[in-house]
Amino acid sequence: MNIVFMGPPGSGKGTYASRLSPTMGIPHISTGDLFRDNIKNGTKLGATAKAYMDKGQLVPDEITAGMLRKRIASADCNSGFILDGYPRNIPQAQLLDGMTHVDTVLNFVWPRALLIKKLAARRVCKKCGWIYNIADIHYGDLHLPPLLPRKEGVCDRCGGALYQRDDDKESVVEDRLVVYDEQTKPLVDYYQRKGVLKSVELLGSPEIMIPKILEILETVKPKGK
Repeated sequence: MNIVFMGPPGSGKGTYASRLSPTMGIPHISTGDLFRDNIKNGTKLGATAKAYMDKGQLVPDEITAGMLRKRIASADCNSGFILDGYPRNIPQAQLLDGMTHVDTVLNFVWPRALLIKKLAARRVCKKCGWIYNIADIHYGDLHLPPLLPRKEGVCDRCGGALYQRDDDKESVVEDRLVVYDEQTKPLVDYYQRKGVLKSVELLGSPEIMIPKILEILETVKPKGK
């Protein structure tokens, strides 16, 4: 099954993708990982992307699409994938349509004030990218307990150091949400028209929501390769 996880920054795309991937037996693909892997392995696409990144410029859609095209052609994607962080706009969605079909798009929905609080509390492993959150959030009837490592500041999976991304700092979060509203929200209409969009209100911790998401995915009939 080919799945796209969609939602504003901090909505849990990476967290849920990384936890659902082993359960479903399909890889979690993030654009951040694609960039890192291609740059680390010295690919031509990676070198081109790095040249843009070193100048503080956005990597052109065609470069990102080239990396993604090669990734989804890998053997471990034969049964599908969970795509996180792509597409971010209509042109990217059209490029994706040219590569493969999308069976379903899960749109993660959160109250804006809660997103800001949650993003500012996110911590990421420098080594493996595993995501934690130090906030103990109470919002109406919603309680999201913190996702803490066993040892403060150290990743449970690989022992890497945890850090706060610069773009997760509260002063930057509002700007990120504005950009999302302008560029990515139109994708809701795009995928709604295609009949593949399913909105998911995240009203609990991953332990509560993962079974609910799996129930939603069980209703999807994959088109097949």
